[in-house]
Amino acid sequence: MVNLSHSSKLHTFASNQAQVAFTTSYLQGIVLDHYTAILRFNSCHPLFTNWQAFINKFFSKFSVFDMVAEAERKFVSLRMSANKCFTMFVVQFEKEAYETGWNYNALRFQLSKALLKHIHNVL
Repeated sequence: MVNLSHSSKLHTFASNQAQVAFTTSYLQGIVLDHYTAILRFNSCHPLFTNWQAFINKFFSKFSVFDMVAEAERKFVSLRMSANKCFTMFVVQFEKEAYETGWNYNALRFQLSKALLKHIHNVL
């Protein structure tokens, strides 16, 4: 989401420092705690003025090690709940499916497992 916001407002985030400042407004939890600790004890750290240094620092500490494995783990546990709109579920399913890189047959099988039985029977 942050990269999308940056891309849509290139003139607003023209400098590295502006990108970092904007992104830090979205930090929460342990990531915010880590940022605050660095700010308190090393306020001259390059991550405060250099976008790439910021990205490298936080992705190395807080990103998922194996993005595909994480996407697959989330994807295979995805199930439609009884109170969820079919369209909303399919949009979520497609989003997660894209991350896995699976082929059509595998996706079709996973969708059949994830749908509620009465919807699956109609399809």
